[in-house]
Amino acid sequence: MTTGTTPVRLADYRPSALAIDTVALDVNLDPDRTRVTSRMEITPRQDGVPLVLDGDELTLVSASLDGSPLSSDAYDATPEQFTLKAPPKTAFTLEIVTEISPAANTKLMGLYQSSGTYCTQCEAEGFRRITYFLDRPDVLSVYTTRLEGPKATAPVLLANGNLTDSGDLAEGDLHFAVWHDPFPKPSYLFALVAGDLGVVEDSFTTMSGRRVALKLYCEHGKEALCGYAMDALKRSMRWDETAFGREYDLDIFMIVAVSDFNMGAMENKGLNVFNDKYILADPDTATDSDYAGIETVIAHEYFHNWTGDRITCRDWFQLCLKEGLTVFRDQEFSSDMRSRGVKRISDVRTLLARQFPEDAGPLAHPVRPEVYSEINNFYTATVYDKGAEVVRMLKTILGDDGFRTGMDLYFDRYDGQAVTIEDFLAAFADATGRDLSQFKLWYAQAGTPEIKADGRYDAAAQTYSLSLTQSCPPTPGQDVKAPMHVPLRFGLVSPNGADLAFDKPADTAIDGDVIHLTEPEQTVVFEGVSVEPVPSLLRGFSAPVKLLAGLSDNDLLFLLRTDADDFNRWRAVQQIAVRTLIAETNAVRADSASMLDPAFADALGEVAEDEALEPAFRAQVLQLPSEADIAREIGRDVDPGAIAAARKRLTTMVAERLGARLVGLCDRMTPDTVFSPDAASAGRRALANAALALSAAGGAADVVARVVDRNNSATNMTDRLAALAILTSNALEERFAALEDFHARYRTNPLVLDKWLALEATVPADTTLDRVKSLRQHPDFSMTNPNRIRALVGSFAGGNQTQFNREDGAGYGFLADFALDLDARNPQTAARLLVSFRSWKALEAGRRGLAREAIERIATAETLSSDTRDIVTRTLA
Repeated sequence: MTTGTTPVRLADYRPSALAIDTVALDVNLDPDRTRVTSRMEITPRQDGVPLVLDGDELTLVSASLDGSPLSSDAYDATPEQFTLKAPPKTAFTLEIVTEISPAANTKLMGLYQSSGTYCTQCEAEGFRRITYFLDRPDVLSVYTTRLEGPKATAPVLLANGNLTDSGDLAEGDLHFAVWHDPFPKPSYLFALVAGDLGVVEDSFTTMSGRRVALKLYCEHGKEALCGYAMDALKRSMRWDETAFGREYDLDIFMIVAVSDFNMGAMENKGLNVFNDKYILADPDTATDSDYAGIETVIAHEYFHNWTGDRITCRDWFQLCLKEGLTVFRDQEFSSDMRSRGVKRISDVRTLLARQFPEDAGPLAHPVRPEVYSEINNFYTATVYDKGAEVVRMLKTILGDDGFRTGMDLYFDRYDGQAVTIEDFLAAFADATGRDLSQFKLWYAQAGTPEIKADGRYDAAAQTYSLSLTQSCPPTPGQDVKAPMHVPLRFGLVSPNGADLAFDKPADTAIDGDVIHLTEPEQTVVFEGVSVEPVPSLLRGFSAPVKLLAGLSDNDLLFLLRTDADDFNRWRAVQQIAVRTLIAETNAVRADSASMLDPAFADALGEVAEDEALEPAFRAQVLQLPSEADIAREIGRDVDPGAIAAARKRLTTMVAERLGARLVGLCDRMTPDTVFSPDAASAGRRALANAALALSAAGGAADVVARVVDRNNSATNMTDRLAALAILTSNALEERFAALEDFHARYRTNPLVLDKWLALEATVPADTTLDRVKSLRQHPDFSMTNPNRIRALVGSFAGGNQTQFNREDGAGYGFLADFALDLDARNPQTAARLLVSFRSWKALEAGRRGLAREAIERIATAETLSSDTRDIVTRTLA
């Protein structure tokens, strides 16, 4: 096992001394001894430089240069590296034959087997586990792949590109297929799949009239579950043509669903490999969230064809260039498919829950890091979610037309290249004439900026002055931050709820409804303001910042009722709830009486019953801040037990005040119709279930009985799981029978059993840790399947605030033991589980000490993977 790695630094980047122009792979499939022959056409760019190829647990069989076997003194070879000491000065052909064991590959990187199916995962550095190669994203090659295997167990043979040849072989029950991808790509986008699979077929006609074959492969018998994924794919293809002018380029587009996968999906050119949870769905087994997730991930991976495949990143420091940009694109797609306002709220919820804690803790890093020890650990919320927010700000600054012009230039200028953030921003600067040098700091500086706003109205002068300041806290390696370019979308709301008109200030910091904050301190004066307004700032969450606007609860209630911006209406509820819950947490810790204000509940009820608002938005309003949200806002000396008690007080008060109205709302939003996953129907179900969940918080017997009945009579997974989640999240006795019934009903469906495991793991009860430990031995749990691991252990550590953060530290000890056990088999999954420790320094002293002990115990283990060592080292730093 790796016990340490040398840090990789952006400043040390150098282009490769050799280019690999073409790669011809011949893969002879066998579970234990797959033989891979790689013939590389190589062009030197510098004289006298040895060719050093990456490897990982490879067995070298032979090597030859220009058709002649290499002498043993011409090269050095280990399982981790192949070095050709003196390569020719002109173009040459290097052939290397290696042997690997897909069946023994529990790391699920490189070529491995999933339920008997051969599949690959090569991002970030998995190709080196298949053959020796310059395994870096700036080495672009044209690949031809020949696969050979038994027809009985692998009748389907797939690889990147277009199928150019196939047939049976004379010897035995073997057959072959040859695939050619004409587009140069980095090794991380290579893929092959071989196995006995079912297929769903369709086609798509591009905007230029080309017919593209669409094939979606899955386990036999599950073809009927792929319909929504195929529909989402076709909608994604059409949307990318309309929104970005991007047409698909190969003759075929394929997706393969597999059950053992470290990630959500992978955008391999023309052959996407998916975790099957993002493909398979029907009303009885998938929730509305599952359908939305399928739509999002299908779109994300397809959109990578241009933002990731055709234009890729020069080095892994530029990862946000493909991931952040593509997340932005998939968010825009989903916004157009569903409700833009509700989608924005959902995306910001994710950002606040995942990325803000990352920025506030020891794992903070810039959107484009300057250094890493293990690249697998930088597939983070900062790269993906904050990276998308940076692109969104760019669009806000440039406007819709300027952004589209810049994107068009980016595609035209850099097609077929491996590029950098500088290249990306240069396209927009050149297209619009805007200076983006200050904006670039968003890629370079870690941390969440804090914006303070102070408004003053002068009735006599009819002016409104808005003073703004910005700052950004220190983060690892960055003690001092420069001021950023922060676009603040805004409105000045009059007492009648309409946005006030004003005379445009001469200040160039104002552009339409956007204030461009670029200085540490900045004041904007609006003239011609007839009445005192309430400022609605950061509309649409126009920048990933913390805003302190100094608004009173009455101001926030006013915005909740009147603001034209859906996001800020939702945010007003969240702000009042956060203030209330922080005060109530302090009261719990001081053993003081509750000071809850019923006016908050009344406002919730008013919005929940407002038929002028779409149901999906009202459902978001009823979802109060989670325990993790409150812990994030408190930020230091956090007591998870006190937070849970405070939140229970608030939800109980709301339930007691609004119970009957919420139950009635649930009934009205539950029509007796056939299930449809469309956005409007999903919104009604979301509102019904949110209302029922809040009404049940008080534990009233009649409401609990209604929840049990809803679980028993549900005709779709959305309603069934929502009812079951109410029973488990409130640790009600009725959960035991309901969970047992759920398991019995779905015991043959692994994806639904993941939901069962997650529900079991998140019960806020003292017995839950023991239950989680016992479920490790359950026949439906598997240490080799990342989905099962994430469902049980990931849900416990990341979704059960009170039991993971037990006062005795047993939750921390359990995660440490589990990660140490898992690390040797699947280091990527082990390392990602340990991210649950990211906020340990914010805990109160007792828990903080126990968490440190658990992390240090991992750090001092004799053998650790580079993935896990990197996480624990940075977490402790």
